[in-house]
Amino acid sequence: MSAYLPPNFTQDFAPAPTPQGPLSGLRVGVKDLFDVAGYVTRAGSHARAAQPAATRDAEAVARLRAAGAELLGHTNMTEFAYSGLGLNPHFGTPMSPIVHGAIAGGSTSGGAAALASGQIDIALGTDTGGSLRIPAAFCGVVGMKPTAATIPDQGAAALSHTLDSVGAMARDVATLRRAQEVLATPAMQPVAQAAPLRRLIVPKSFGMTDLDPQVARAFEACLAILADLGFGIERRDPGFLADYARLPIWQFAAVESRVHHAGPYETSPDLIDPRVRARMDRADEVDAVTYAKSLAQRASIAAQARDELGEAGIVLPTVAILPPQLSAFDAPAAFDRLNLLALRNTSLANVIDGCSISLPIKATPGAGLMLTAPGFRDAALLDAAERIAPRL
Repeated sequence: MSAYLPPNFTQDFAPAPTPQGPLSGLRVGVKDLFDVAGYVTRAGSHARAAQPAATRDAEAVARLRAAGAELLGHTNMTEFAYSGLGLNPHFGTPMSPIVHGAIAGGSTSGGAAALASGQIDIALGTDTGGSLRIPAAFCGVVGMKPTAATIPDQGAAALSHTLDSVGAMARDVATLRRAQEVLATPAMQPVAQAAPLRRLIVPKSFGMTDLDPQVARAFEACLAILADLGFGIERRDPGFLADYARLPIWQFAAVESRVHHAGPYETSPDLIDPRVRARMDRADEVDAVTYAKSLAQRASIAAQARDELGEAGIVLPTVAILPPQLSAFDAPAAFDRLNLLALRNTSLANVIDGCSISLPIKATPGAGLMLTAPGFRDAALLDAAERIAPRL
């Protein structure tokens, strides 16, 4: 058995020659929903195990390979990427290397755990409601949800085509930036959005309730650091958050997962994690007109956010809670409650079609500081993160 298996990896890749490039010498873990030529893409599920091997790399994988990265294997994940906690009954649940007995978070759980434990240097993943930023916080690394349009998702098994973004995690902002520059399509980074990120808004009525006391204290300490660095901190509620609070976000993944994973759901439902299957079942609660209204409401909220935020960003704790102990899930009711808390703050960036980054708060293992900005402000967000991260 490979040293990389399990539970951080679902399978490893045979060594392959790599060209010289900007990522030469860096090891990459590929989330198990990206096609890699010659390997089955299982999306963390036994229900997809009989699928044929991929005949070509996903576009993001091809860009990493062409840049000289060494691809080590498919990293573990929540089945179909459908939760923020990273539990997986099929391949095992990845654990946080920095908080004893705690989960790694999800859905890009194996990538974050492998990164934090030094097995890889870059984790390629996706983020539908926080799936790069939640595990980044829980494992003490840096995770970014880029603007969705900047990195192609061709060859990646989707959860929600409305909210999915392709992105990466790394142990530091500089390495993450190197990965981002390789993955992103240059034409999708408008020059008009080059203004620096100097103003940060702390919402009053969103994202700041039900915080773990340690998370709350760590966040307030971070705000003092941001002010010392010259960032303007505003405590107020942007107007679009009122409409956001009324949006049934759960509908997007519930409905769209039934499209993208129709085969396993319809032919082998017993092979799917019951927690995942229950969330997919909820698509039956939504009729076509209701879903169309939700899509239109989401588009309106994204437009409002762009107009209201302008060159400002939002700063929040990445996750309201510290990484839960695996034993917490012995009680079935705990899953839904903790999953909602894990996803609450991070989902905002996906709904407003923005970009967002989680930075580890070193003094409070498992906590993260999250900066979120409107779409196509990725470069400004990374610039701000490079200034902030050394002070955390």
